[in-house]
Amino acid sequence: MLVSSPNSRIHLGPLPSHDIAHPIKIEVEDVSFWYGAKQALKHVSLDVFKNEVLAFIGPSGCGKSTLLRCLNRTNELIENARMEGRIRMDGADIYADDVDPPLLRARFGWIAQKPNPFPWSIYANIAYGAQIVGAVSNRREANELVEHALRAAGLWTEVKDRLGEAGTDLSGGQQQRLCIARAIATNPEVLLMDEPCSALDPVATAHVEELIDKLRDRFTIVIVTHNLQQAARVAQRTAFFHLGEVLEVGDTEQVFVRPQTMQCLNFVTGRYG
Repeated sequence: MLVSSPNSRIHLGPLPSHDIAHPIKIEVEDVSFWYGAKQALKHVSLDVFKNEVLAFIGPSGCGKSTLLRCLNRTNELIENARMEGRIRMDGADIYADDVDPPLLRARFGWIAQKPNPFPWSIYANIAYGAQIVGAVSNRREANELVEHALRAAGLWTEVKDRLGEAGTDLSGGQQQRLCIARAIATNPEVLLMDEPCSALDPVATAHVEELIDKLRDRFTIVIVTHNLQQAARVAQRTAFFHLGEVLEVGDTEQVFVRPQTMQCLNFVTGRYG
């Protein structure tokens, strides 16, 4: 067993370990994935627990975002892409023949690397998705939903008097929180975040990290991040990717303070990445 001393540069969040009271939400079993002839994932297995944050860390191009897109079946929209293995959600195979992909994707919310609000009003950014899926049927319900989603995203007090203004007029950090509000407005079960703070300044990043910690009471969250300190602060569990494989997955404290492989030790101590 590889033993390392704690990295003094890493400050763990208040809850860096899995709570055994939380059941498994998603099971990834022996998943491999190819883009044409290029293999991006190699026999990946891991569990995602309900109402916890799982962080994917590792160098660029190691398969983190690929697995994220496997979870909501958006990778299969790419020509010549192919997956082997099995992914279960609440015990059911999400790639089974009788699963409707659009309905499956509706169970996930997606927050992209760069804020991407629609070029509409703040109000319309939130209400549109809910109207499409039939979650609201009149203006009163839409008003309540917009306020609820913006409050959940920590944005209501900042924009409540500006709902008719364009979402693209907000600051970068506010735009990302607007995108989070848009994602949760359709009431998904899982939030997938692909480097959600990479384009934000430190203050905006802190707002989003605080929000992530609050949202896990309602949602299961999987986050891809190149910010090791962020993973240590927000995640209960962490998976370390290397060349398409998951070399370590477990409690965040274990992965950062007592890594079991030399590759993970070198990565979390900043020797490469």
